[in-house]
Amino acid sequence: MYEKTFPNKRFTITLDFLKKHINTSEKIFDLGVPNPFSKIMTENGYAVTNTKGEDLDNDQTALKTEDYEVFTGFEIFEHLLNPYTVLQNVKCDKVLISIPMRLWFQSAYKSKTDKWDRHYHEFEDWQLDWLLEKTGFKIIDSVKFTHPVKKIGFRPILRYFTPRYYLVYAVRTTK
Repeated sequence: MYEKTFPNKRFTITLDFLKKHINTSEKIFDLGVPNPFSKIMTENGYAVTNTKGEDLDNDQTALKTEDYEVFTGFEIFEHLLNPYTVLQNVKCDKVLISIPMRLWFQSAYKSKTDKWDRHYHEFEDWQLDWLLEKTGFKIIDSVKFTHPVKKIGFRPILRYFTPRYYLVYAVRTTK
């Protein structure tokens, strides 16, 4: 359905990973407002509810009150000051999370026009693994992948070889 080329590679890999681990009969609570990927999930038969734009660092009410069997957070944890508290308040036993990985050749992203569109965390894979472990989850499957850009230069060349995204499926082992 989606090409494995720029710019849809990330969506294709994420959708394939989701289909591998989650049945369309399972209700998904997706962290973040409705977005292009939540639309793709819905188009592929998943029942998806999104957060409403609340400040998740201060308000995890929706995590406790919504009805869901799977929690997803695709490229959202890097925007949170406290992803630990968010994961502590997830009430289901299955999570799928993807993050942009910290790149040694580039500083953390900070929008010049949007004061909310910035990365407080840019994780290395072991940091997300540890966060999940400390909040009672065990990683069952993971994948790293690159995200080349159509630009010329040293950093664009590095993007062809350096994984940019880390995607994990984890289950809760302790409450």
